[in-house]
Amino acid sequence: MSSHVVTINSNKSALDAALLMKEKRISSLIVQDEDELLGIITERDFVKRVCANDRVSSEVKISELMSKIQTFAAPDTPVDVAVQRMINNRIRRLPVISNGKVIGIITVTDLAKELRRIMLTQGIVELID
Repeated sequence: MSSHVVTINSNKSALDAALLMKEKRISSLIVQDEDELLGIITERDFVKRVCANDRVSSEVKISELMSKIQTFAAPDTPVDVAVQRMINNRIRRLPVISNGKVIGIITVTDLAKELRRIMLTQGIVELID
């Protein structure tokens, strides 16, 4: 899980979001107003809703661009359950929510790192046996 969550307000523009994502070197933003969780913006949302429709990014509001959060994980959700939710919902990022607040995001990259760790650990165990 990536615990550094960057948020943006829904009244900002797609350009604001793109600049923030570039500055932070991230591929998604959580959309929230005050403490109300509204959705998520990903690079794919830019492609589908701005670029593919030849829209001016400074004129597109975050509220038009964002996707609703379809599913999420709790901090104690097992990895296999998180993976299944991502597969079932065809998403690449799974927010981790505790007490109504996003405290992290599980990404496909996080899962690849975990798989690598498991494979390396199993390889060491096999060498010892």
